[in-house]
Amino acid sequence: MPKEVPLNIGYKMPAEWLMHEATWLSWPKNPDSFPGEILKEVENAYIEIISALSKNEKVNLLVDNEDYEKRVRDMLKSKGISDNVFLHRISTSDVWFRDYGPIFITLNAQGRREIAFTHWIFNAWGNKYEDLKKDSGIPERLPLGKIPKFKIPMVLEGGSIDVNGLGTCLTTEQCLLNKNRNPDLNREQISQYLKDYLGATNIIWLEEGIAGDDTDGHVDDIARFVNRNTVVCALENDPNDENYEPLNKNFELLKQAKDQDGNKLNVISLPMPSKVTYDGQRLPASYCNFYIANKKVLVPIFNDDNDKKALSILKELFPGREVIGINCRALVYGFGAIHCVTQQQPKI
Repeated sequence: MPKEVPLNIGYKMPAEWLMHEATWLSWPKNPDSFPGEILKEVENAYIEIISALSKNEKVNLLVDNEDYEKRVRDMLKSKGISDNVFLHRISTSDVWFRDYGPIFITLNAQGRREIAFTHWIFNAWGNKYEDLKKDSGIPERLPLGKIPKFKIPMVLEGGSIDVNGLGTCLTTEQCLLNKNRNPDLNREQISQYLKDYLGATNIIWLEEGIAGDDTDGHVDDIARFVNRNTVVCALENDPNDENYEPLNKNFELLKQAKDQDGNKLNVISLPMPSKVTYDGQRLPASYCNFYIANKKVLVPIFNDDNDKKALSILKELFPGREVIGINCRALVYGFGAIHCVTQQQPKI
């Protein structure tokens, strides 16, 4: 393990829109997250995601065992998907690869790019799900070759941060300052870890996330960079909705925020879908949980009146990419969507 922190070597977490070598996912199967017929709908959504991704980048998919591998291969074959999909028999507890998987960092040195990965502690979103905590060991079980790794003694989930690749990082106080994550670390110490291991020289602290989110306010449901100085921010138009006030506060914070060079950000509002519930339980449905892939942007949609509006806004913001809506009403039953289940590996 390298002795120096990545920042001192020159590593930095790159922006999601830079070219990927691959996207990592885990195949869904947890009946607690996706019971009964919901699981079949989630599997179908996964096939759509894999189909879209595999046309322009590798897809590395974790499957528990031989039986799951056969099922996945049969499903892929039935849809004519054969290229760029690589299955790895690595058992996981659940699908939330963004949060327990490695966070990749890159180094530009002497005309070449180098890659490493950071391995943070995953405690199942503040020790909420004891049976899922074993996924914390996934990064070091992946077939990543001999690329350098940095193991960090701090709890952090990938969905709790978003970066522009130049040093500015978005996050929330509700999540990163929550005592169920790192009770012995204060704001300054947490900021230093983000600086040392992700190259985040400028941290924008938003406040709270959306209702129904069991992650304590992950930023990838409320605000995302779409280019180096533009952020989309979720806004709720219904003043009676519980998301109305916290999302407006975050929007105002972003309008006052500055990037790593002291320049104001271009902040664009993205609507929220109507309240998505299951058996009366509020689910964390948000269009901000999109994933920026090579030549595509995969956007969660929910059979909602605002689906078209959200897709239209994102199409304008990503003129060089195809913006594709993926129905995530079943996937969000597990409290996440497309960004939550994916993790990009940068191309070097």
